[in-house]
Amino acid sequence: MPHLENDFHNSFMQNRELSWLCFNRRVLEEAEEESVPLYERLKFISIFTSNMDEFFMIRVGSLTDLMYMENNVDDKTGLTAKEQLELIFQAAGPLYRERDRIFHMVEEKLREFGIRNLDSKELKKNEKKQLDKIFEEEIMPILSAQVIDSRHPFPHLANKNIYIICEFAGETTKFGLVHISQSLPDFFMLSGMENGYILTEKIVLEHISDVFGMYKIECAAIISVTRNADISPEDEIFEVDDDFREQMKKVIKKRSRLSPVRLEVQGHLSKNLSNFLLSKLHLTKEQVFTSEAPLVMGYVFELHGRIAAPLIKQLSYQEFKSRYPSNLNSHESITAQCKKKDILLFFPYDQMEPFLQLLRESAEDPAVISIKITIYRLSRNSRIIDYLCDAAENNKEVTVLMELKARFDEKNNIEWAERLEEAGCTVIYGFEGFKVHSKICLITRRDRNKVFYITQVGTGNYNERTAKLYSDLSLITANQELGQEASEFFKNMSIANLQGNYNNLFVAPYFFKDNIIALIDYEIDKARRGEETCIIMKSNSLTDRDIMNKLSQASQAGVEVKLIIRGICCLLPGIKGKTENITVYSIVGRFLEHSRIYSFGRGKDARLYISSADMMTRNTRRRVEIACPIVDEDIRERLYHILDVMLSDTVKARKLDESGNYFKLDGDSTPLDAQQSFIGEAMREEGRKTASREYIVNFLKRIIKTTK
Repeated sequence: MPHLENDFHNSFMQNRELSWLCFNRRVLEEAEEESVPLYERLKFISIFTSNMDEFFMIRVGSLTDLMYMENNVDDKTGLTAKEQLELIFQAAGPLYRERDRIFHMVEEKLREFGIRNLDSKELKKNEKKQLDKIFEEEIMPILSAQVIDSRHPFPHLANKNIYIICEFAGETTKFGLVHISQSLPDFFMLSGMENGYILTEKIVLEHISDVFGMYKIECAAIISVTRNADISPEDEIFEVDDDFREQMKKVIKKRSRLSPVRLEVQGHLSKNLSNFLLSKLHLTKEQVFTSEAPLVMGYVFELHGRIAAPLIKQLSYQEFKSRYPSNLNSHESITAQCKKKDILLFFPYDQMEPFLQLLRESAEDPAVISIKITIYRLSRNSRIIDYLCDAAENNKEVTVLMELKARFDEKNNIEWAERLEEAGCTVIYGFEGFKVHSKICLITRRDRNKVFYITQVGTGNYNERTAKLYSDLSLITANQELGQEASEFFKNMSIANLQGNYNNLFVAPYFFKDNIIALIDYEIDKARRGEETCIIMKSNSLTDRDIMNKLSQASQAGVEVKLIIRGICCLLPGIKGKTENITVYSIVGRFLEHSRIYSFGRGKDARLYISSADMMTRNTRRRVEIACPIVDEDIRERLYHILDVMLSDTVKARKLDESGNYFKLDGDSTPLDAQQSFIGEAMREEGRKTASREYIVNFLKRIIKTTK
């Protein structure tokens, strides 16, 4: 990754795009790490690949648009959009080569266990016949092939679809194109070759002469085009009477047709064919990336279910199932338990079940008069939607603030919104220029003619699937002061008032950042008075310039600042006179670190928050976000334990240096993997719970036996 040298006034900040590429390189490191189970390493290569896809679609797409606008200078480094793109293309090339190297290494190791990504060249005669039959009967009838000449113009290449392009020898018609339909499976497994598979695009490439029978093939390659997908609905022109849901449907259709930002090639393109594609796609040579690994690697997760179960178990992470929290009784009402004490769920170590149980019982409880919730992303099969619909059908007031602009989940959310409305729920949408990214649910009860609130605030989406894969936090509280503020929040959202201010909740876009800066200022004042100070921030990304400037001031005042930033971090630590008291860690492991925790101060007087917001300008100024204070002493103790363990990680943690590169921590101390440590804690708690249950059962049996 090239280090950027410049004289821009923010000498302790780096470009967000280059920081993100460094982070994705860190993801790729997990594929090279021998302590990671072999099949999981292949998954990390797939994740790296899909990360790069989204990066080009969104960030490169956005910069491509900015390049034609005035005032397109990065406020952290002084780079123009054009200069940023040049550095991105320069940095991406080596990442592709590194991925290819690691991909080949992992594939070779998988072959030692009989898992083979096959080429037709290594097939025996009878296996080739089987392949020919698959092509003729299952692939060929679905293929869309065409020649490209004056009568057959160059077609639209859909975003991230796979094509085979070829050049014909000695013909007036020079080129041919085959679309690998997405209705085809990603791969085929040959009978008699257990755990051996061949990718569909390889099969088509092998039979390309059969597709264009009358032409002699000069050369052929697999290609995929990445298109700009950074659409903002507010930038589009719609009919005046279109409602927002219809607008979003049009946006989704348009996304696949936007301008190309990258061409990926697997195989060899002749000079003629290369120039032809660049001309038709309006790309430069710098935007072409050659890959030896497959261009689309989603097949890795499907393949997982097709390989012999004992083998895949041997090559994957040891199975871990989220536990029902040991401090809760699954047979008792969550509402009743919450009234006694605040509840914290720590995903994926804790199950999401207690929150789902709360919704389920609230949908049926006569005392519940309303449920209000913000939704950004949901799983494909969402029980949350079921319970909200049940509640509406039970004549409870159900209000859902649905964000239709959740990128790449728009279609899913439109479908959920329609179902909710059909069930009688009130569905309202986000606001022009602002996304609703907060995670809050308010249940209002009438107990003995008094209104009583139960509030849930989280750091992650209401998604049952990702709750098993992401590290997130969810607070369920009967704190009535917070409940009243949550009620005021939903009232403000329903009348499009984004400027509501609250005593306890920090709510973006208008007051979140000001409150965070005020807390940093308070720590600065304490440091200047010679008092003990500390700031700990755990976030997915850090790009907000105002926050970074304030953290630099804190560092200069002597405040100890510890940042756990998984992804983009535009702040460079360790810069003399600027950030020398700041350390930055990144943890990439089995689970995606997604929780946001913000702590200011030390001991019992420290202010502690969980939040939906990253410290990014988009979150602090262009989204509706919430940070919630944590006051329950046991929950505070648990959160500080979580932070302490993460800051002690010596296995998966990397430390960011002043040049913007990540490096492993010194191996002198006892190795500690934070996520594995949390798994161990969860398993020990479950073991104690099981042992206690067995003790009680045996004790009762003895009493019964004695009585008899």
